[in-house]
Amino acid sequence: MSTPRLTRRYVLAGGGAVVATGASGLVVPARAQGLAPTPTMPGGANNYYPGAPIVERIGRGGFLMTGSVRRAGDGAPLAGRRIQMWAHTTEGHEREPESHGATLTDANGAFHMDMPQIVPAFGQPHGHLAYDAEFDDASFETVFLRPIMASSSDTTLHVEFVLKQV
Repeated sequence: MSTPRLTRRYVLAGGGAVVATGASGLVVPARAQGLAPTPTMPGGANNYYPGAPIVERIGRGGFLMTGSVRRAGDGAPLAGRRIQMWAHTTEGHEREPESHGATLTDANGAFHMDMPQIVPAFGQPHGHLAYDAEFDDASFETVFLRPIMASSSDTTLHVEFVLKQV
């Protein structure tokens, strides 16, 4: 086995590789391209009530809706974002204003809302959530979600919003 000689051509070729890949590419694994934005779900905006009030809880509670809001790309948490929730519950239909409420995300981009137990509507137990840019600073695109629960006996539902900047 021969040992490569340290020639000018060998050093220049190695230096070109550093320039092409970046110095960090030699010691740090490649980074992900970024966090993709959450697309709006079909049916997510059904029975949406623009400007639902910010509330501590909807109705008498008993079901916990949780989630987080992050920025697309770098995944940074977004504090102070207004998230609205509504559903068909043991206390009312999703068309009724009393079945709607909104909350703000905390410093970590997290939110939660205590609301009545979600029950099936059209055969599926599901919730509705919205980040509506119209009621925020409009620097991110509006997203409506309609997640379906695995079972109507579930007492929690967790969602993730990844918002795309406008």
